[in-house]
Amino acid sequence: MTNNYFRKGFGLKPLVEPLINAEYHSALIQNIRDVGHKQVLGDITVCLAKEFGFCYGVDRAIDYAYEARHKFPERRIRLVGEIIHNPHVNQRLRDMDMDFLQPDNAGVFDFSKLAKEDVVILPAFGVTLHDLNTLRALGCILVDTTCGSVLLVWKRVESYARDGFTALIHGKHYHEESRATASQVGKHPGGRYIIVRDMEEAEIVCDYITKKPGGMSKAQFTHHFSKKATGGFDPERDLKKIGVANQTTMLASESLAIGSRVEKAMVEGCGQDYAKESFRSFGTICSATQERQDAVRELMEEGPPEVMLVIGGYNSSNTDHLAHLCRQFTRTYHIEDATCIDLDALTIRHKPGVGADRDEVIQEGWLPAGPFTLGMTAGASTPNNKIGEALLRILKARNVELPADVD
Repeated sequence: MTNNYFRKGFGLKPLVEPLINAEYHSALIQNIRDVGHKQVLGDITVCLAKEFGFCYGVDRAIDYAYEARHKFPERRIRLVGEIIHNPHVNQRLRDMDMDFLQPDNAGVFDFSKLAKEDVVILPAFGVTLHDLNTLRALGCILVDTTCGSVLLVWKRVESYARDGFTALIHGKHYHEESRATASQVGKHPGGRYIIVRDMEEAEIVCDYITKKPGGMSKAQFTHHFSKKATGGFDPERDLKKIGVANQTTMLASESLAIGSRVEKAMVEGCGQDYAKESFRSFGTICSATQERQDAVRELMEEGPPEVMLVIGGYNSSNTDHLAHLCRQFTRTYHIEDATCIDLDALTIRHKPGVGADRDEVIQEGWLPAGPFTLGMTAGASTPNNKIGEALLRILKARNVELPADVD
């Protein structure tokens, strides 16, 4: 690496940590954590999932961004897209005079206006191999906040390409992380990838492998995956050897199920011995994603709360999947922040289903009239102060007063 590439920060964490804690801490949420993640406040029993909010990768990305501003107070700082999927954190960085470079509809960034003197921050999701090489060639100062869990997936995908396996990635083809992960196959000639969104798309791949009657033709298959696979993808050639990986923020149980289903299809279509040599699947599920999903399941097993609140950006994949998981057990509202709760009308504005393109809806009568149990969790990019603000709004609606030290 050259002297203008920084992946381990600048050693300035002691200087920025007090500011970060002051901006993102919640005394109310910390207090509930300290008493076992459960507390009765007025007529509401608040139950926090045991794991929620900022993960290590997000903490690290925010630390490095703040350190970069401290290290280069006079320089122009640009971020390649959003550093994480939380509108408040991103706005705070804008307030610190950091500009965001946004991709076009095809996910392509325009770096033509960057100068060698600029500081460029790479997001926690990472950037594509092409974008990284372009930025290096420009000679900008690069601050790489790519999450370590994402890097592990990249190494796995690269190994698939090196060994002649097609990387089958469980993810959203338009998501920054999935694009960056898929690009890793480009490190080896002939590297191939295909991205499947869910089990339904995985079944399309499996039907092709097993030559299931009524399955897609080659032309139909290539058309369906035209934006989700390597250019010139040939299912006859490129589904012979498959290695499974995943976008780290997907629903872990679904990723595992997809891997198992593809392996079963290869056994069915090509035989046990062939599948043993031509199928690979290694654990690429982010531990923080797994822990937060497991914490939700544990909370539900203890007895589903009457109302579940999931807080985080609407374009946050891991938040989306936490909400999806909660909906399987109880009445769930995925909100972006406290402003979604209207104290005057006693309504809640929330996203009712999976997918960043789902429109918000307004729900009346969402708060039970009498005592009730409120469950809360948040995506890995949601700061605790935003969780606390949402809870404070609910408590205010119920006329619950708190001591000043936890307000």
